[in-house]
Amino acid sequence: MDAVSLTTLLASAAMAGWVDAVVGGGGLLLLPALLVAAPGLPVATALGTNKLAAIFGTATAAATYTRRTKVDWRVAGPAAGLAVLSAGVGAVLAGSVPASAYRPVVLVVLVAVAVFVLLRPRLGVVAVPQRRTPVRVAVVIAVAGVGIALYDGLIGPGTGTFLVLAFTALVGADFVHGSAMAKVVNAGTNLGALVVFGVTGHVWWLLGAAMAVCNIVGAVLGARMALRRGSGFVRVVLLVVVLALVAKLGYDQWVG
Repeated sequence: MDAVSLTTLLASAAMAGWVDAVVGGGGLLLLPALLVAAPGLPVATALGTNKLAAIFGTATAAATYTRRTKVDWRVAGPAAGLAVLSAGVGAVLAGSVPASAYRPVVLVVLVAVAVFVLLRPRLGVVAVPQRRTPVRVAVVIAVAGVGIALYDGLIGPGTGTFLVLAFTALVGADFVHGSAMAKVVNAGTNLGALVVFGVTGHVWWLLGAAMAVCNIVGAVLGARMALRRGSGFVRVVLLVVVLALVAKLGYDQWVG
């Protein structure tokens, strides 16, 4: 890898850390950058190397959020524990299931998310604690810790965004607290997938470590900015990331 490609990749890792810390979706930046910078790299190795960088960024963002805001651990804790196992299962299946099989479904879900957020301008701006009933808590733990975590092990991009939406829509968290819980669970999904990719030899450790340093820097800056600017700022970034994901996946589906 030449110096220009490496520099571009490390810059992408920092930006991905920032996006992930605010609202998720950093894989949209980092995975394509990794595949372009290292032509011929197996997709599974790109996913595994991305997970090595991402786990440091999400863990750093989670620590930043938990130090500065309150995290509902009765929701985030069990979801993160399930996420380690579910993402590991997804990573095991990643080599046998083509991403193209999931792309149309993910596109539909992302478009629905964008419409949902646009039509509900108050969603996530103010917390609605009365939604946090035992039934809703159980549902969001299953959705985040099993469904979304399995998707992260299989494909990945957009996981943090789906987690934020799950916590805001299902249990009434505002966007800042939803992002905080999402980072805790996302750290679990990254850990589960990374263990599987590492055991199967699909991690480029040296490059991943360099990317991790940059990802951490971006994650710290992103988490602090989200906490400082509040839920309105996170909502705007969420919409931008969702629309970017739709554009990227749409291009891959019909043009790429």
